[in-house]
Amino acid sequence: MKDKNLSAVLAFFGGAVGLHRFYLGQVGLGILYFFIPPLSLLLGVIDAISFLSMDQRTFDAKYNREEKTAAPTSRPGRKLTDRERRHEQRQQERSRREQMRSDQRATRRSRTGPQRTTAANTTSGQAERQAGLRYFKDFEYDRAIAAFDLALEKNPRDVASHFNIACSYSCEEKADKAFYHLDRAIALGFADFERIRTHDSLAFLRVQPAFLAFEENGYRLAPDLSAEEVVLENPIKEEALVELPEINDDLLEQLQRLATLREKGLLTEGEFATQKKRLLG
Repeated sequence: MKDKNLSAVLAFFGGAVGLHRFYLGQVGLGILYFFIPPLSLLLGVIDAISFLSMDQRTFDAKYNREEKTAAPTSRPGRKLTDRERRHEQRQQERSRREQMRSDQRATRRSRTGPQRTTAANTTSGQAERQAGLRYFKDFEYDRAIAAFDLALEKNPRDVASHFNIACSYSCEEKADKAFYHLDRAIALGFADFERIRTHDSLAFLRVQPAFLAFEENGYRLAPDLSAEEVVLENPIKEEALVELPEINDDLLEQLQRLATLREKGLLTEGEFATQKKRLLG
């Protein structure tokens, strides 16, 4: 541990031969001072003044860095207690664990490509679905429904969002919309029927009168037959066929709006069929 005051004394009285530089471990500078006596004498006085005006922290940062970073056991006359030794071992172990975690995170980022993954999550609605799950766990079903609805706008074929929004609607006791989204989930590949029969969030749906027929139909809604399909299912005289009105641009726009509302879950299949029949006269 180099002493600031001793360095100043050596610089003032032995600066001509670079004595203070040898003391500070700067052997190269000490040799240089030794070979330029007239200049080294002036430099020694300047160094002495510099050392005396320098605060201890700055002096330690420049000349005691090695001693500061060395292990405490290397300090002369200083022996660690058992408590200090255990503390030092814990600190070293903690540093190793942090370094290992940092290396593992860097490895995962290099393999998965965080930017590409983030972009994919954004376009697939995964972030909105995760937000919906958080709201659902906090019993904020209305906010969960809004989040799942946003996820379905980005990815209408997201099976998990359809199932989760069905559970949310069931908790809100909105059976028609719950049936609709559960039907969509099954149509898109959801096959965990046991979960439908036992999930707590679907308890309200299971006590509905329509659930038995829904279950017997493979957890699918019975299709609402249009006027043409009714005629095909029950053939009668050709002249009794329903004559459909001519579809103009306004009527087509209204039908498209109805289809959009149905896809978003704002209309059930039954409501959609009723409104469609009303528009078609």
